[in-house]
Amino acid sequence: MSILGKLAGLLLGCMLALNASAADKQLRIGTLATKNSLYHRQLMELGEAWRTAQGGNAKYLVYPDGSQGGETDMVRRMRIGQLQGGLLSVVGLREIEPSIAALQNMPLMFRSWEEVDYVREKMRPAMERKFLDKGFVVLAWGDAGWVRFFSKEPAVRPDDFRKMKFFAWGSEVEQQEIMTSLGYTPVPLETADILPSIQTGMINAVPSTPYFALATQVYTTANNMLDLNWAPIVGALIITKKAWDELSPEGQAAVREAGARAGVQLRAKARQEVDDAVEAMKKRGLTVNKPNAEQVKEWNDLADKLYPKIRGKMVPADTFDEVLGYLKAYRAGKK
Repeated sequence: MSILGKLAGLLLGCMLALNASAADKQLRIGTLATKNSLYHRQLMELGEAWRTAQGGNAKYLVYPDGSQGGETDMVRRMRIGQLQGGLLSVVGLREIEPSIAALQNMPLMFRSWEEVDYVREKMRPAMERKFLDKGFVVLAWGDAGWVRFFSKEPAVRPDDFRKMKFFAWGSEVEQQEIMTSLGYTPVPLETADILPSIQTGMINAVPSTPYFALATQVYTTANNMLDLNWAPIVGALIITKKAWDELSPEGQAAVREAGARAGVQLRAKARQEVDDAVEAMKKRGLTVNKPNAEQVKEWNDLADKLYPKIRGKMVPADTFDEVLGYLKAYRAGKK
């Protein structure tokens, strides 16, 4: 074969390899969010932006409903390349960067969404650098409402819950140890196990956002809700740095822009849907139990007992103190 023939063959081979690479471009995203929910819809919109920018036969796949396992499983899948990204709460995100726990695992610390937003924005640049150093790019920050306690029996005081069996994230061993030390009974499970477990009596209390309780029908069995904003559920959409680096510049720009839009939508709509979900469940038999001032003080006293156990164990001590400093500054400014 002539030199020209060999060169033509080499060029053809390169072209075929490039075409095969384009055909194989995939962005696979996992989430616990239910199919057709607000969160799922936002992920699909982001996917359309990415697919348009990438062109060719690029494929974007979202796996909702925890079909890829719990959030710890999804992080593991991202690390070995089975997934390229995930929409995760702090439960999964802290498997990558423990300091993120400060936004979710400090009960009764935040008094409003304004406080959550203020602290997150203060921490965001450094937090995103930490994720990048560990091989992940943060595309959007979101939240999913306040954690409320859903139970089979009415309960308004901390002591009322000591006789109950609580759902606890299987991966959060430290939380389970803290609960046990205070006289509570955690039952470690994955999200998919919550509904059958409460139906069978394996658990009878579930810390959950109202939206999740409505979407999964948990409230039909645990039809009492304590009207107390225990802690915000905070999350983020992340993809692996490897997947990010493989995107075209146009793809990166499109995903960045779509991610920023998705974050705004997720935060605004999710907060509205909390109230909508409570009203919808009340119409279908949910009882809302509101603690009085004395009972609220009991909950605050419980939180004060929790903080020394959380600081340095569930939340790094320096990050815990950083959050306290930001909240102090914010509240002083409001006054």
